[in-house]
Amino acid sequence: MEAASTQPNKCCCRKPQAATADYAGPCQPVSDPAVWSLPWVVGRIPTPVGDVPIVSTTLTWRDRLGAWKVRWAIGRMSFRVPPGLYAVGSPDENSPILATANYKLSFDQLRSQLAGRNAWVLVLDTKGVNVWCAAAKGTFSTDELVRRTQATGLAKIVSHDVLIAPQLGAVGVSAGEARTRSGFRVLFGPVRATDVPQFLDDGFKSPSMHLVRFALKDRVTLVPVELVQWARKASVASAALAILASFGREGCSWEGFVSSGLPSGLLMLFAVLSAVLFGATLLPWLPGRAFSCKGAWLGACIAVAFVAAVAWGSVGRFTPLEIAGWCIAFPVIASYVLMDFTGVTPYTSVSGVRWEVRRALPLQIAGIAVAAILWLLGRFVA
Repeated sequence: MEAASTQPNKCCCRKPQAATADYAGPCQPVSDPAVWSLPWVVGRIPTPVGDVPIVSTTLTWRDRLGAWKVRWAIGRMSFRVPPGLYAVGSPDENSPILATANYKLSFDQLRSQLAGRNAWVLVLDTKGVNVWCAAAKGTFSTDELVRRTQATGLAKIVSHDVLIAPQLGAVGVSAGEARTRSGFRVLFGPVRATDVPQFLDDGFKSPSMHLVRFALKDRVTLVPVELVQWARKASVASAALAILASFGREGCSWEGFVSSGLPSGLLMLFAVLSAVLFGATLLPWLPGRAFSCKGAWLGACIAVAFVAAVAWGSVGRFTPLEIAGWCIAFPVIASYVLMDFTGVTPYTSVSGVRWEVRRALPLQIAGIAVAAILWLLGRFVA
């Protein structure tokens, strides 16, 4: 068990108001008995509704390995913790309550910032999705927050009515409705877990911590998982294109595969992966406001590089119509890839994404159709 903190708890001391009966099940801090055998559970603390697991605030090599793996899309959907109530240090009825998602990366980020403190951590069932995405999907929600506070008997454990939720979960939680239904007053804390200690020390006042920043480091962190996911999709399209490009007016041949099929497949893979890599890193500096527009500009740069490589004689043999088809395909591919990136950035809103998709997708479909026609004419007619 970790040593108790000597810092005073800073929480409002009001008992939660009477809540409506949204959940009729028993009070249970943790619903999954397997939680007691988890390596990051280091003890238990008794409460009026039962024992609550105490979690370590030190991340082990297993935790860090798990984080590295999910960054590369390995075991992503199984990287989760059982929802319920957890303790850090030796919390009592006056200790703060912090809510988070049951995506283990989110949970680990929060608990690692609470070293030397006493706090309760309420883990919502977000189906293994991080706070921001879960809020948009409706799993980090008012309903789940209310359900979890009542399922854990939280009102019987603490003597105050303050529950701190992450700022990025605000889109999914109605503070007013949650207060009415659960009796807890929801305060939205910092965007980043690293700011939680200062937020608690400053009496829950930290305006600057509510600002969402998406710096180069944050964008680069997202690149590995995006690369893996897009590589899986692009590899199928690349293989199909390589086989198709092996055919010519005289049929299929090994020479055709080497001279046209393989370069065409690699170009497709290069177009997709370079759009992911450079789109993420250069995002703020690409012209335009819409992600599809930013991607089109990036694709145009890739097309210029392609034409230069063809002129240099380093990317295989292509007819003029094939080159024209690729010059149209590159901006379209990059536009589509970067438009998909809206789901992993804080720059967009749900309504904004829908607006962009409705307008950009028909143009992208038309563009790739024109590119395909030119390419086919170049391969089999010209």
